[in-house]
Amino acid sequence: MADKQEYSADQIQVLEGLDPVRKRPGMYIGGTGIDGLHHLIWEVVDNSVDEALAGFAKNVRVTLQADGGVRVYDDGRGIPVDKVKSTGKSALETVLTVLHAGGKFGGGGYKVSGGLHGVGISVVNALSTKLIAEVRRDGKTYQQEYKAGVPVGELKEVGKSDADGTTITFYPDETIFETTKFDYDTVLDRLRHEAYLTKKVRTSIVDERDGRSYGFYFEGGIKSYVVHLNKNKEIINDPPFYVEREVSGTVVEIAMQYNDGFNENVKTFANHIHNPEGGTHLTGFRTALTRVINDYARKNSLIKDNEENLTGEDVREGLTAVISVKLTDPQFEGQTKSKLGNPEVRGYVEQVLSEWLSYYLEENPGEGKKIVAKSALSARARIAARAARDTVIRKGALDGLTLPGKLSDCRSKVPAESELFIVEGNSAGGSAVDGRNSRFQAILPLRGKILNVERARLDKMLANNEVKNLIIALGTGIAEQFEIDKIRYHKIVIMTDADVDGAHISTLLLTLFYRHMPDVIDKGYLYIAQPPLYLLSAGKKKIYAYSDDERDKILDELTKERASAKADKTVKEEAPAVETDSATEGEEPSTEESDNLEETEIVDETQKSRLKAAGITGIARYKGLGEMNSEQLWETTMDPEQRVMIKVSVQDAERADAVFNKLMGDEVLLRKNFIQTNAPKVSNLDI
Repeated sequence: MADKQEYSADQIQVLEGLDPVRKRPGMYIGGTGIDGLHHLIWEVVDNSVDEALAGFAKNVRVTLQADGGVRVYDDGRGIPVDKVKSTGKSALETVLTVLHAGGKFGGGGYKVSGGLHGVGISVVNALSTKLIAEVRRDGKTYQQEYKAGVPVGELKEVGKSDADGTTITFYPDETIFETTKFDYDTVLDRLRHEAYLTKKVRTSIVDERDGRSYGFYFEGGIKSYVVHLNKNKEIINDPPFYVEREVSGTVVEIAMQYNDGFNENVKTFANHIHNPEGGTHLTGFRTALTRVINDYARKNSLIKDNEENLTGEDVREGLTAVISVKLTDPQFEGQTKSKLGNPEVRGYVEQVLSEWLSYYLEENPGEGKKIVAKSALSARARIAARAARDTVIRKGALDGLTLPGKLSDCRSKVPAESELFIVEGNSAGGSAVDGRNSRFQAILPLRGKILNVERARLDKMLANNEVKNLIIALGTGIAEQFEIDKIRYHKIVIMTDADVDGAHISTLLLTLFYRHMPDVIDKGYLYIAQPPLYLLSAGKKKIYAYSDDERDKILDELTKERASAKADKTVKEEAPAVETDSATEGEEPSTEESDNLEETEIVDETQKSRLKAAGITGIARYKGLGEMNSEQLWETTMDPEQRVMIKVSVQDAERADAVFNKLMGDEVLLRKNFIQTNAPKVSNLDI
């Protein structure tokens, strides 16, 4: 553990200035959308977690303020406030105003840290309209305020303090970010991760906007994290395998547990920074895992001499694991730290897992046999799936000649402008084909509900014609031969009826893409069409409403317009006569017309009065896409100038995984409880 007195201005080293940040914020935080906005919090929280890693902080708290600001508190040592020789400024001002300045470069401030480039807190300062830094250190409290990265005044001593720590309060710049509204659940999930990764450190969030708050504290660290990720799943080895060892100054910590599912869920972290693209620690883990399980299986005659070794894919089926490494000089790819690049870490992880997993399997032969049995079953399914997959790929090899017969393809061969509508049923498919723009829009009708791939291996999945046709139509291949660059459409639109069956089909398709083609979602190619629920007729005027709320809003606006028109008419009648044209465009339907309401669904008396007040002469509630003719389908759901579509994204893969497991997995009780809990929230359900 570093000594408190060793953390002073001498550990602050300056590498370069701050000027480029406001001009090119995306280079430092990945973008100016919602992810970039939350990245500001992560940068400040990472600094607080570094204090916890060094053994000084025990509490990290994020407060989402009612005025739009964010306050991050920790009870660490407090940022140094003495002068830095190379800048002549206080250490606090230096780290807040100079890029690549921090205690993570000199080697004395932190043994390990999440920050590599030292740009974090200075970037937050540069991209905030206001930032207030409060430091509690050596019995005193210091404060300094900044605007757009520039100090408003000198660092001041503002009082006494009986505890050390740092509090950073910042307000994101509305002229830079697309939105400055922080999401409670996103911050909550991040703080949960931090608590799992740091044993016996408490993280918490307070939302002053609505009074919500939550805190986390885990004695078991990443071992508890693996148990959480496998919640509600059938477990193969319990308790999880866990090891923590130090090799050449690098701490390697691994927890892993198998479930009876088919999906791999491995999370990698370096100095508490999540690395979604993995890196050298993941490579070392996979290499060691495959070798150890094969060696154990051979040694104990669990696979025959004439059988092939288990592949990495085989031994990772149903695996949930968390890999956390802590090292002195992490080398990441990019400021967002998505991938670890230190080559030596691969060997360290491989060494630790090889030695200790071998011990675990020898000491727990029952668990070892179950793991090998599951991997062997995966191998047999892989061989069967290979034949099915190769058939699919062969069928799709002759571009255009062997596309599914039900696919009405578009003329364009340019993926960036091509769209594929996955349509429920032949009736809707026919309307869509007739109404589409055939130059760039393709239609693939589905017959019934596709297979639930959450509960099926690849071989069974590829035996399903609807799934197979979709894969061939997309042109990407599947499994390890999936290539996103070969996709034939950059807009894939799920277009189903607005009823229970339609929602079920959408969920099945989302499960397929999420589990087997996640790159389609990550690239932003997947959409859900929003066909209208209502057609409102006001004389010759046709108005579409896409939800109950929108229908009510339209009725309110039309009612106000009619009331205003009647008032104007009364004024004109009382005024002296003036010659006017006999024809009036857009004339509102008369009261007599409104009295003859053509009902195309059951309307009660209250609704009928409201419709008449709005001048509505007819109302239709669409039960399915097949009820629309081709012109209506085009103008409401397919016309790029008019349509409403929802882009599918996965903001939190862990939460999405849990939802898919709950809704599409084997546990009926989980779905029953979910339905019972959420049923009261459903206001308009077709049964």
